[in-house]
Amino acid sequence: MDFSKNILETIGNTPLVKLNKVVAEIDALVLAKVETFNPGNSVKDRMAVKMIEDAEADGRLKPGGTIIEGTSGNTGMGLALVAIIKGYKLICVISDKQSKEKMDILRAVGAKVVVCPTDVEPTDPRSYYSVSKRLAEETPNSWYVNQYDNMSNSLAHYEQTGPEIWKQTDGKITHFVVGVGTGGTISGVGRYLKEKNPNIKIWGIDTYGSVFKKYHETGIFDENEIYSYITEGIGEDILPKNVDFSLIDGFTKVTDKDAAVYTRKIALEEAIFVGNSAGACIKGLLQLKEHFKPDDVVVVLFHDSGSRYVGKMFNDDWMRERGFLEENITKAEDVIKDHIDKQLIVVRTEELVSHAIERMRKYKISQIPVVDINGFVGSVDETDLFRSYVADKNVAEKPIKEVMGKPFPIVKLGTPIEEVSKLFTKENDAVLVDLENGNHHIITKYDIIGSIK
Repeated sequence: MDFSKNILETIGNTPLVKLNKVVAEIDALVLAKVETFNPGNSVKDRMAVKMIEDAEADGRLKPGGTIIEGTSGNTGMGLALVAIIKGYKLICVISDKQSKEKMDILRAVGAKVVVCPTDVEPTDPRSYYSVSKRLAEETPNSWYVNQYDNMSNSLAHYEQTGPEIWKQTDGKITHFVVGVGTGGTISGVGRYLKEKNPNIKIWGIDTYGSVFKKYHETGIFDENEIYSYITEGIGEDILPKNVDFSLIDGFTKVTDKDAAVYTRKIALEEAIFVGNSAGACIKGLLQLKEHFKPDDVVVVLFHDSGSRYVGKMFNDDWMRERGFLEENITKAEDVIKDHIDKQLIVVRTEELVSHAIERMRKYKISQIPVVDINGFVGSVDETDLFRSYVADKNVAEKPIKEVMGKPFPIVKLGTPIEEVSKLFTKENDAVLVDLENGNHHIITKYDIIGSIK
């Protein structure tokens, strides 16, 4: 009989799959190392086992102990599998930008999950780096994994992932492309491959908001480059010890939008359901296409499963809210379709300025059409009201008709967006859309900006 003694024995030996449509622009053979075939559905299973076994061997992790780690979710899942099989407790400290699915999965496999804010400095006591260290100090019989500086991380990929890729490509690999977070995968695989063939190029995929690319190119750790970003699992605001920059030939940065869009493309064009960093890797490949020749064999690593992002990149509403959804915004009706059911807020000519101000506060709007019994006769916006108030402190008790400006232009639902945009001027901050049922809707400058792809 052919069976594994436990689930940990199924880790590794993941398939290498030829990519076709999504890399049609690249004149080379592109192969994906699909790590979602690991039991924890990510590449992190490999180093989770290695880090725990090495800690057991040298006494850092003792029987019945508690494993503590700051994670973006995937390492936590790998650690959870090992903890279950070996009888350890696990506390995962995770940042609030990670998907809900990742948090739910970690809880499902018995981990205690502590959520920390993303938008703080690494040294901030609330950061997931700091919280992880503090919990390790406070928890009896515990071991802090620290995947960033734990060199068993990259060693796992030197011993496993690198040799697998070399064998699967029959030594013909010319380029390895992978997202860089802790640095374990790129450094471990990169070291093995360059030992086999120093001419193999190792490319890292970075994200905007991360320090890797500039540091690699200049040696400067530029804190001005650090800001919050959406892409999960790659990029950092620290320099992990596992990132061996001497092994990396170059980095390319990919935007949050491109990473999200290409994550969906992989599913739709290759039938491979993988996570956010895979989308970043494919867009990065396309950005690097001039580096590849027809005879090259390019291996790109897909880190994890798309199941961890169904509430994010694979959710139309989430994508639309961030302007990531590839939609054709061509007419006035396209701009307002997501909020067309909202009531148009108006103010009447004889109402007081204070009524308009209160309505702006209540509905968080900046422009209001003014109506009388005949229809639209004027408009007010917060800038005009502010100027009026500075000139006359009693303006709040005056009727709207004394301070209102010209009425907003009115367009039809099918009006091209280019024509709508031309109606916005220094004197005019909104346009009304005739809904053809006796009602109207408003388009503001922010709506137009939000529709830009």
